Amino acid sequence: MIPSKNRQIILKTRPHGIPQAEHFEIITSPIPELKSGEFLVKNEFLSVEPAMRGWVNATKNYSDPVGLGEVMRAFSAGTVIASKHSGYAEGDRVMGMLGWQEYAITDGKPVRRKVKEDDLSLSLSLGILGINGVTAYFALTEIGEPKAGETVVISAAAGAVGSAVGQIAKVLGCRTVGIDGGATKINSCINEFGFDAAVDYQSPTFAADLAAACKDGVDIYHDGVSGSITDAVVTHIKKGARIIVCGTIAIESWDPWPSGPRIERHLLNNAAKMQGFLIWDYEHRYEEAVAKLASWIREGRLHFREDILDGIEHAPASIADLYRGTNTGKRLIRLLTD
Repeated sequence: MIPSKNRQIILKTRPHGIPQAEHFEIITSPIPELKSGEFLVKNEFLSVEPAMRGWVNATKNYSDPVGLGEVMRAFSAGTVIASKHSGYAEGDRVMGMLGWQEYAITDGKPVRRKVKEDDLSLSLSLGILGINGVTAYFALTEIGEPKAGETVVISAAAGAVGSAVGQIAKVLGCRTVGIDGGATKINSCINEFGFDAAVDYQSPTFAADLAAACKDGVDIYHDGVSGSITDAVVTHIKKGARIIVCGTIAIESWDPWPSGPRIERHLLNNAAKMQGFLIWDYEHRYEEAVAKLASWIREGRLHFREDILDGIEHAPASIADLYRGTNTGKRLIRLLTD
């Protein structure tokens, strides 16, 4: 039976900086009848990304901001429960930009992929087999160009992207150094994700600890934070180092524009490369990465952690939680629909 009501989260007011719960509103809307060429997805998991800050702020970004009153842009994963589309049948599992809502009617354009890994949880399509894992795979292999024996430093190393970067680097024969905050996350880096070393940026001895962990220099730096952590890492880069800019979660606002140490001299002296990464540039190769990542999971070479909250009511505050570092893995919202 097709449901008649849909709970959705809309953007109520425009944030300045990190979006908080009060910037969103949960509404209930009727579900219209399907038109020819459409299908209805019952979402089971909603994804929470640091990039959502950029999606709702008015500051210049790589995509237009979510409009006021619009359903919050988000990756979601679920099952097709009704279809008038020749390419999708009831029972198909899909993931894509289906929004923070319990149900989504779509013509298929926002769908990223049909989820074919029936032996693995659907939730993984939003994490290690989704945008996080695919980002880690292509950012490291395409921009980082790792070679066996090189030292790879990863900030936000216990997070969904950083932990995957570190593990992929290990599979490719590199030495890995993780940076994160607090004993729990440092322990995860070493004992759960297999980093060779991990450094706590909250420690008063951070600079000395980082220098000791990188005594032979840094070949690749996967940057998920920017700010003072990156300022510290850059002083250790080697000749020909590659710096991957994948996130800026340490910067709360871009207005006024943040300032800090100038790193150009380090790049020049070491003939180093610094390049930003956007997952959209690799959409045409998505399945390539998922196939490789899934095989590593099945072989026990790639581990993951999920931080799942039950109920759509948890979504509005979940972005701010990411920036407070309260999550311990890929943050997901599990929907509890009938």
